[in-house]
Parts: sequence; structure tokens; C-alpha cells
Amino acid sequence: MDFAVGGAAAMGASIFSNPFDVLKTRMQLQGELKARGHHPVHYRNVVHAAWVIAREEGLGGLQKGLGPAMIMHGVRNSARLGLYQWLHKSGYLTDEEGKTVLHRSAVASAVSGAAGAFLGSPLFLVKTQLQSQAAESVAVGTQHGHKGAIDALMSIYRKFGVVGLWRGVDATMLRAVVGSSAQLSSFAKMKDSLNEYEFFRKNQVVSSLVASIIGGVFQTLFMQPFDLVSTRLYNQPVDKYGKGVLYNGIIDCFIKIGSSEGFTGFYKGVTANYMRLAPHGALCLVFWDILKNLQVKYYDRAY
Repeated sequence: MDFAVGGAAAMGASIFSNPFDVLKTRMQLQGELKARGHHPVHYRNVVHAAWVIAREEGLGGLQKGLGPAMIMHGVRNSARLGLYQWLHKSGYLTDEEGKTVLHRSAVASAVSGAAGAFLGSPLFLVKTQLQSQAAESVAVGTQHGHKGAIDALMSIYRKFGVVGLWRGVDATMLRAVVGSSAQLSSFAKMKDSLNEYEFFRKNQVVSSLVASIIGGVFQTLFMQPFDLVSTRLYNQPVDKYGKGVLYNGIIDCFIKIGSSEGFTGFYKGVTANYMRLAPHGALCLVFWDILKNLQVKYYDRAY
């Protein structure tokens, strides 16, 4: 049940966060391997990017990749939040007073995040490629021309087999280790701090909301470079053997981005990323807390 609760919470949250994921993906791919000032700028900032996409592709353009995104977040967070909650219930993450032990929480969230990332990698691959597809006038990055999520999965499988569906999994697992550790650990510690005050003890939804928004700051700052690298690896063109044309792997991708786009290149789309992560993380963790409480009440009533 813990695993189902985590997945359901994430699927609900992804409906609201997906438009920012589209914006983030487009801005991360803009000016790929080009120095600032040496490429067209279709998306100047988050607001401008949203307006451009809506103008050129309609409002539906802001929800590209929603189907695979919802399933991906469900799969990833069933494993991530479910495993983390199981470890929490088993007492591995807290001290004698029931308060979160930071290093235990960080390790648990890293492991659970990596497990979820591995399981959801094919859907993350498809989601990224669908979100990058744009009207020709504002296209950035490689355009894969998929007709939809099923077409993308079948096309990749037919060309490159199961291995092709898990291309880039190492990058997304590293991304998840960093992001999940930062988010869940800061969320748990912040909730402990807030619950020392009576107002937050009595208003657990508010407590979860504030803690998750703050956790989103840490998550975004630490995860952004790894998120950008993951997006680039997933969206790059591949040769007939399924090998990346632009990047040979994580390290090569980091080096090429740093040398061609500079340090700031790693933080392209960071505002959109926070605007995606903060509401998604907030809604996901709030929904998670609500569903956990309902789960407890149900079992208390049943038994």
C-alpha cells in the first residue's frame, strides 16, 4: 500500500507540473553546445517561453508528454516514496525520539530515488523526446518526430531493443540520487523543525507544503546540472547502433557543455525547473502525507 500511495500522489502532482517540465526541457535544449550569443533565442524566460509555445503550438503544447510523464512519475515514486516510507516505518531513519537522522535519510532517499529512476527510465526518455518536439519556427534540440508515446516506445524498441529503451539510465539515476537525497532529507528535517510549533502540528498540510517548497530549493540547486545533462543525453540523436552522436556519456556531456556553454550553461532553465519541482514536489509530498494519513485511518478503522 505504501508503494501505491507514493505513485498515486506523484501522478496527481504531475498534471499541474508538466507544463513547467515542457518549458524547462525547451530551455535546456536551447543553444545546445553553442556559446551565448551564437544561437537563436526562441525562449527568453519562463513567461516568454510559455507564451511562444501557446502561440505556435496551442495550449496543448504546454502539456506535451503528459501521458508518459504521469505513468513515469507513478512508477518512479511508487518505488521512491514507497521504499522510503517502508524504511521510515521500520525505524531505520529516525532516532530514539522519532526525529529524522539526516545521513540515514539521505542514504535511504538516494537508494530509493535511484531504484525509481531505473524503473521509470524508458518513460523519461519518451517524455523528454515528446516535450522537445516543437513547431519548426521555435524548435530546439533534436526533433525525433514521434506521433505519440506508444509510437515512440515501439519505434525505439524496434530499432534498438530493450537496451535502447534504457539509454541514458545512468544519467537519470545519478540525477535521482542527487535530487531525491536533497528533497526528501530537507523535507523531513524541515517538517521536524516546523512541528516544534503548535500551529504546524495542528496543520499538517501547511507543514508539508512549507517543508516541500523549501525542499524544492535544495533539490533544484543540487540537481539542476544533472537534470540538464540527463535531458541532453535522452534527447540527442543516435547512430544506427543506438550510440549517442553528440555525447559519449555523462562525463563527456559535462565536459562538452562546460567548454562550449560555460558554467551558466548547466543552469539553463533553472527557474522553470524550480517552478516545476516546487509545485510538483509540494503537491506530491502533500498528497503523499494526506494519503498516508487516510491509509492509517483506514487500517485503524479496519483493525
